[in-house]
Amino acid sequence: MNESDNAMKKDAKDLKILQLGKFHPIRGGVEKVMLDLTTGLSARGISCDMLCAATRGSYTIRLNDRARIIAVRSLANVKATMMSPAMIVRLRRICRQYDIIHIHHPDPMAALALRLSGFKGKVVLHWHSDILRQRQLLRLIKPLQTWLLKRADVIVTTSPPYLEQSPWLAPYRDKCQCVPIGILPVDDADQRAIDKLRKSVGGRKVVFSMGRLVGYKGFEYLIDAAALLPDDHIVVIGGTGPLRDQLQARIEAAGLTEKVRLLGFVPEEALPVYYRAASLFCMSSVERTEAFGVVLIEAMSCGTPIVATRIPGSGVPWVNADGISGRNAEPRDARSLAEAIMAVTGDSDGQYSRGALERYRSHFTEEKMLKNIIEIYRNMG
Repeated sequence: MNESDNAMKKDAKDLKILQLGKFHPIRGGVEKVMLDLTTGLSARGISCDMLCAATRGSYTIRLNDRARIIAVRSLANVKATMMSPAMIVRLRRICRQYDIIHIHHPDPMAALALRLSGFKGKVVLHWHSDILRQRQLLRLIKPLQTWLLKRADVIVTTSPPYLEQSPWLAPYRDKCQCVPIGILPVDDADQRAIDKLRKSVGGRKVVFSMGRLVGYKGFEYLIDAAALLPDDHIVVIGGTGPLRDQLQARIEAAGLTEKVRLLGFVPEEALPVYYRAASLFCMSSVERTEAFGVVLIEAMSCGTPIVATRIPGSGVPWVNADGISGRNAEPRDARSLAEAIMAVTGDSDGQYSRGALERYRSHFTEEKMLKNIIEIYRNMG
């Protein structure tokens, strides 16, 4: 850590921060960002707790002497929102312990808890995405969301395209700052495990994809693209979700059982093997609900090139710089996906692999994210 980082740490170390929102145990990218901020800030001497809804019961986990996860009981999960009156009660009780509340959106429960807390301190609003698919929910919480945007002292977005194109953020751009999500590099994998995986697919080029098997992920287009790929390619898709049976039926109907595999749940400890065994990672998402794509930067940290989609208004085609870290295809277009995949797997000199690793290092490290967030806190404090 250089002298400027030390000075930043010294300036911010007396602040107490609360990360507010979402679930525990970790389910997705938003919760992972919250946890990474909590652990990363506390490791740098800044007190930081995390208040979220628990899927079962209530509990507190002490991560270290400067950080806790405070998980409170929820009654139900309605439209991906944990209904947790206990969050309101707990936040009212503890909010005055903190100088800054860093709330992560979208999470109506966390927003309501903040609204009713009586907190008078500074608020950072981390705008991970607009609410797009749940239109009835948006109509219901629109006044609360508008209050939250006005209440925030600083609004953090994760990519320039999302800041530029979100209609909700347009009136508040003067207090918005872009801080891309950053992660620690994915761990190395045992070469024997990598070789074993490659052998299990007959030495074919592995197109790896992963995510919830839901509509906006566009997996049906990746399956259709597999039919257009040479026989020395195989598509493997990790993840679970409500569309599994439908996707499996599509694979069988197209006669692609030897060319596309649905892996089911992939444990986190196995991911490094898949990332490093793959010729590329493919994100076939089709809607702005896919706002950033943490899995993209996980793959890039392994030097694995990317094929993603040009989702209008999303940060995805910015995260994957076309022609540098991989290629971007048209959404909902199997042929465009197949052409992008073949362009990357046909890169014999490793240009895209080197570009992916360099883009991760230049834009998406955890250290860069933490440094930017600490600077925001320091200027607020």
